[in-house]
Amino acid sequence: MTAELADTLDLPERHRLIRDTAREVARKEIAPIAAALDAESRYPEALYTHLAALGLFGITVPEELGGTGADALAYAVVMEEISRGYASVADQIGLVELVSTLLARHGTPAQQDRYLRPLLRAERRCAYALTEPEAGSDLAGLKTTARRDGSSWRLTGEKIWIHNAPIADFAVVLARTDPAAGHRGMSIFLVDADAPGFERGHVEHKMGQRASPLGALAFQDIALSADALLGPEGRGFHMMMSVLEKGRIGIAALAVGILEAALQASIAQARMRRQFGQPIGGFQAVQWMIADMAKDAHAARLMVREAANALDRGGPATVQASMAKCFASDAAVLHTANAVQIHGGSGYVQGAEVERLYRDAKITQIYEGTNQIQRMIMARHLLGRL
Repeated sequence: MTAELADTLDLPERHRLIRDTAREVARKEIAPIAAALDAESRYPEALYTHLAALGLFGITVPEELGGTGADALAYAVVMEEISRGYASVADQIGLVELVSTLLARHGTPAQQDRYLRPLLRAERRCAYALTEPEAGSDLAGLKTTARRDGSSWRLTGEKIWIHNAPIADFAVVLARTDPAAGHRGMSIFLVDADAPGFERGHVEHKMGQRASPLGALAFQDIALSADALLGPEGRGFHMMMSVLEKGRIGIAALAVGILEAALQASIAQARMRRQFGQPIGGFQAVQWMIADMAKDAHAARLMVREAANALDRGGPATVQASMAKCFASDAAVLHTANAVQIHGGSGYVQGAEVERLYRDAKITQIYEGTNQIQRMIMARHLLGRL
């Protein structure tokens, strides 16, 4: 089984300890409630408080800032293990990782005290407000603006499909501060949800990962003080891009976790269910589906860890991260579909584990850059400018 293969891969002792912590909490505390969280689209606040106390929020953030002080490899290992329990929970860990990385790298001590430390204790909830109606894969379409008002700012615009928008206590918002400067005219702002003009919009009802709330945000001429600016003015696009490699590695690892859960469920079903006088695992058609699941899960895991190691060595890891994200998510979608097939009708009904895994897998091909974008990145690296 690939879970056993994963444990033969060489990990430093600290990484093994982090992995074992994540695996135990996923098995004992997350997996048993995954079906209920999915059915109720429920944000498990108490669970996140517990995960934060275990050091699973802000895995790569320095210890002196409240994080775990580990590396991208440890982050990938945690994302895989937690996703085996439930991908929505891993998704929240990933969101906190990206926002806390930005705050750790670029925040002032006052911003870190106000936003980063409470975030890592699960006392404040964040939203990563990037996508707009005309700005998803193409950030050139960004229309949210922040204009100077003396020494302060006025923020206006709207964001859609924002993770945690319905519940966030603050948002990390990318806005144009110099419309004529293209990518060099974007900046990041920290916006409290209780600021006048901060509005929550439509809440989406998602196909999968339903315990991760998603919705729209609007900013109606919000007055922001000068210290709401995160990092230098005009560097927002580059700052956001600087965390994308880690983000894609995290989603790739999350997809591996979904795939591994589907594999284990399929193995159990193939051993248990009998047809024509024998377990269905005795039929070559089922054997080949399970063999391909195991092969692709192991290959995806190796790609994720290679990308994480490249990032930990100082990068660049752009191509490795794109390859891992693209391969792992495509494999997760393909093989969760096969897991449903192996389960037959029992896998197609609501409440079946593999039905949920199938729904949870699809978004991994879309967020953190669609797989079409990942292929463009890989092709440009291979072909150069034509």
